[in-house]
Amino acid sequence: MLRYGYITNGLADHTLEQAIELLGQHRYDGIGITLDHHHLDPQQVSDAQLANIRQLLDEAGLEPVVETGARFGLDPARKHWPSLVSDEHGDRQRRIDYYLRAIEIAGAIGAGTVSLWSGIAEQGIESNRCRDHLVASLTPVLVAAEQQAVKIGFEPEPGMVIENLEQWRWLRGEISSSALGLTVDLGHLAVTEQPPFHESLLAVVADVVNVHIDDCKNRVHEHLPLGEGEIDFEPLLQILLENGYRGLALVELSRDAHRAPTLVEQSIRFLKEAEDRSRGGSDGVDRVEEPS
Repeated sequence: MLRYGYITNGLADHTLEQAIELLGQHRYDGIGITLDHHHLDPQQVSDAQLANIRQLLDEAGLEPVVETGARFGLDPARKHWPSLVSDEHGDRQRRIDYYLRAIEIAGAIGAGTVSLWSGIAEQGIESNRCRDHLVASLTPVLVAAEQQAVKIGFEPEPGMVIENLEQWRWLRGEISSSALGLTVDLGHLAVTEQPPFHESLLAVVADVVNVHIDDCKNRVHEHLPLGEGEIDFEPLLQILLENGYRGLALVELSRDAHRAPTLVEQSIRFLKEAEDRSRGGSDGVDRVEEPS
């Protein structure tokens, strides 16, 4: 069976304690905790508070993943800025330090994965320069992750320097690190990849350490609630099942915090029903061949 969770950016109107309680009540297996001002501020949280969060997670039976996609976590006016591809060294260092703190927090609360992305290219900066910045900036983050035995789930994000799976494969070839894995967003597949989307997932499933789940319609990057878009989730879930994925699959509905209690309940039911249907037959879905 797959293990499901819910990311707290879709629970912005709840305290972290309330979010943990709600997910526990609906028998989720995990929680993606977005480091942000209203849930877990990485610059303000104390060691004692982190210990308390870990205890609450243990009591609720929730495995945590640390998510770092807060829109204005480092700058109040510029979304997702600065990033690993910002052109000024000092700006990139701010993002690096943020990720290093995220790794520390992961260790404190018992999270085995920190999810992150590349960032948006600044106007006028060539793509090769951005990629050089990315590789150089990601390296110390991966070193720290290796030391803490934490996986980095790198997420291709539409509109960013690394936005699709082809670019992910380039990055994976540039960096040799046991800590580097892939966060794959199933909704993003319908934006950046070509159908059939389960074949795109199959090609990278061995790299996957973290999964985000949301729906999509007309190839628009919107993070729709499950069932409100056009994605056929059954073959995607079957790929994960048949290839032994052991991480969490986290619902990400950051624009729907106002109806979180309803969507928390609906999402887990939707996913478990889809998973049950996916077990009914192969439907032409393949399994990755193990090397001999």
